[in-house]
Amino acid sequence: MLNSLNSPQREAVKYLDGPLLVLAGAGSGKTRVITQKISYLIDEAGYSPKEIAAITFTNKAALEMRERVSKLMQGKSIKGLTIATFHSLGLQMLRAEAALLGYKPQFSILDSSDSFKILSDVLATTDKQLLRKTQWQISSWKNAFINPDQAKATADEELTHAAAKVYQIYQQTLKAYQAVDFDDLIKLPVELFEQHDEALNKWQRKLQYLLIDEYQDTNACQYKLVKMLTGVRGQFTAVGDDDQAIYGWRGADVENLRQLTEDFSKLKVIKLEQNYRSTVRILRAANQVISNNPKLFEKKLWSDLGTGDMLQVTATMSEEHEAESVVMKLQAHKFEHRTKFMDYAILYRGNHQARIFEQHLRNQKIPYTISGGQSFFDKTEIKDLISYLRLIANEDDDPAFIRAATTPKKGIGNTTLERLGEYASAHKISLFAAAFEGDFQSEIGHKQLDDLLNFCTYIQKIQARAVRDPAGDVLNDLLTSIQYEAFLYDTDEPRAAEAKWANVIDFIGWLTKKGEANTEFGNEAEGKNLLELTQMVSLMSMLEGRENGETDAVKLSTLHAAKGLEFGHVFLIGVEEGILPHRESVDAATADPSRIEEERRLMYVGITRAQKSLNISWCKKRKRAGEMEMCEPSRFIAEIPKDDVRHFGNPFNKDPEASKDFGKSKMANIRAMLGKG
Repeated sequence: MLNSLNSPQREAVKYLDGPLLVLAGAGSGKTRVITQKISYLIDEAGYSPKEIAAITFTNKAALEMRERVSKLMQGKSIKGLTIATFHSLGLQMLRAEAALLGYKPQFSILDSSDSFKILSDVLATTDKQLLRKTQWQISSWKNAFINPDQAKATADEELTHAAAKVYQIYQQTLKAYQAVDFDDLIKLPVELFEQHDEALNKWQRKLQYLLIDEYQDTNACQYKLVKMLTGVRGQFTAVGDDDQAIYGWRGADVENLRQLTEDFSKLKVIKLEQNYRSTVRILRAANQVISNNPKLFEKKLWSDLGTGDMLQVTATMSEEHEAESVVMKLQAHKFEHRTKFMDYAILYRGNHQARIFEQHLRNQKIPYTISGGQSFFDKTEIKDLISYLRLIANEDDDPAFIRAATTPKKGIGNTTLERLGEYASAHKISLFAAAFEGDFQSEIGHKQLDDLLNFCTYIQKIQARAVRDPAGDVLNDLLTSIQYEAFLYDTDEPRAAEAKWANVIDFIGWLTKKGEANTEFGNEAEGKNLLELTQMVSLMSMLEGRENGETDAVKLSTLHAAKGLEFGHVFLIGVEEGILPHRESVDAATADPSRIEEERRLMYVGITRAQKSLNISWCKKRKRAGEMEMCEPSRFIAEIPKDDVRHFGNPFNKDPEASKDFGKSKMANIRAMLGKG
């Protein structure tokens, strides 16, 4: 099996003498190394599957890894093997050790809109910008493993000082709701291991070997978790690429790569530099651009896939002209090369750039998909159902209580809820518990009390069933009882209601299947228990496996969302100063040069998505805040080797005739092909 690997890949798979860092350049087969190493650990090194954990950043990566390991290990049992995201591993740990931290195992996981709501209550404001800033600041503190007291002590300006106070109240509120937010899924296990040696020893014994994917994207908290789990033995393989570290704004710290060399003196470093994706010209451009960044580890990608086409750089007059030109080129290229739509990607720095391309693609009836669009779990109807699930799992979850109690309407009005809220906060209990208190009950009218108690006792009935009955049965009965389908048709246009109901059916079907599944991997969904399913759902960001195979469509994506993907032909658009590199990074560059370095890595990620051809475009003029502004080509374009680039419509194209001739010969080819057709 190892014969199919190149020599550094083989060395990385077989190395077990201590901590290992695999520096895996773009397209160098890193997933292959991780999956082959899992199989090597089990087959050759005597590890049991349940002693191994492979940690990824996305559900999609975990799913792909699972499928590959299953193929490799055909016929052999891999029961107990953990392949999970950082967050779902954190969830497993918290679920097992909840009591040590003062949580019950049915804690709720709040999404960012829930925590936004809590913050707006704490701050008593609807100022979205202030709330977003505070939310981001708290998240940054958690990712850096800074608690509210430390945040207060280090706050240097008024705003951070205020945010530190809010952070304290926010955490207390979460604890009262028996809830955690996304960042807590990493932060709390680290706190747990710091405070409870017996829990740490248990998990170190349980997980004897760790494999960490996309290591350059870890933040301080994730690094701490890895370090604690691997202990002094340091039995781990971290796979990463410092040239693709593009999540600094999200708390990821590329310094974690340097930290590894300091914290583990025995660290071995293996570089994967052979690229199996792109032509020589594309790689030359990528290497040349990234060489302008200071380097932690030197590496140069190479490929034996041939020289390939020249890179094209096109200067366009405006956004409209750019979109038109890209869509025309894409159609001509597809016609000439008999390719599929799915071979093409249009990549950009910011979501707002996609709109005009969508219009032009629609006008030309070209199918496309957008990544980074609304997640299935963000749809209102799905969030409605999840609020019931959360409440059934954890009756102290006040945000879920409010949503479930009022959707569909059940006669529980705002006044009742306000009085319930006042009573609950005065007595430091949850809304659900308050409803059963005699003192509260004597305060409100019979009708209101009946409606409230009917709802609460119904939830208790379902709670009892949730532990014994199959998830699918409970969910279907729930939908019938609350008459959710009728509610949708009452509140929406028929077509919208139909689409929403179809999503609900989809969701219930998927959960039913998950409840029945007895997966071989970890214990992500082994029972038919609604509680575990609810926590898993709160974690999922995209409904895995919903798309049956890839559709034949052009992919529109931000550069951040495109990391890890590859396409035959890439159009990299809006490559201008102020967009890529981003204006904020340019402004901050004098004080912090690393901001431009991260933008350059983003350009590198864009270039290395392309297998066969790369088209780069920029606009000479662009509308900003209603005004037309002159634009400059990005500094990164000038960093690409001149001999590999053909410029079009460009002020620094010295030979306009050459461009004309090139265009004529292209048209002649297409005419000749049409003649043949």
